[in-house]
Amino acid sequence: MIHKITLYTATLIIAVAMMTSCTTDPNSPGVEYMPDMYRSPAVEAYVDYGEDPYYVTEEVAAEQRRTMSARKPVAGSIAFKGDDKAFGLPYAYANTPEGYELAGEELKSPLITTASNIEAGAANFELMCTHCHGLEGKGDGAISKNGHIMGIPDFSIKLKDLPEGKMYHTLIYGKGLMGSHASQISQKGLWQIIQYVQVLQNGGQMPTFDSNGVALVTETENNN
Repeated sequence: MIHKITLYTATLIIAVAMMTSCTTDPNSPGVEYMPDMYRSPAVEAYVDYGEDPYYVTEEVAAEQRRTMSARKPVAGSIAFKGDDKAFGLPYAYANTPEGYELAGEELKSPLITTASNIEAGAANFELMCTHCHGLEGKGDGAISKNGHIMGIPDFSIKLKDLPEGKMYHTLIYGKGLMGSHASQISQKGLWQIIQYVQVLQNGGQMPTFDSNGVALVTETENNN
């Protein structure tokens, strides 16, 4: 009996709600119970609109647009943009031939070459790069074998002397038929991939590591 009364009551409430939300005006949307969910106001970031953003005059809004309402970060916060070009945001080099060359000359990896970084780079390379470049970086990935993209260079031959700055620049912006990977992999992850590519440039020969897994710097690298 109680169940039936509850059912009847619920049905009655729904019917009343439907009837009261209707209107004879064909241009009226009827009663909107949550208008904010249908038509949210266009609110600009960092603008303090006060209690009600719906009813701010244009003069007030124009004045508030000139004042940042965001607070200063608390002590100890990590800045979004760093001074280091290798990790700074936005990226310091332009997407131009001149920017590409300049990155090759100036941009150096912020990461120490370690076994763990190379291992992480190899994992990301296998996930993101092998379909074009192949497992050993010889340009013989599945896309190349299927004939979709031809002429992908071998890291150990044509790209053997490609500097790390140009590699990073290419990963950020893309180059030729290769798209940007900046939104898919973290900055650290990109540099780890480059460490692994440097192994492929060396014919797959891993560097010599010390007892802590840090690569030993050769005399040639010191001279560079």
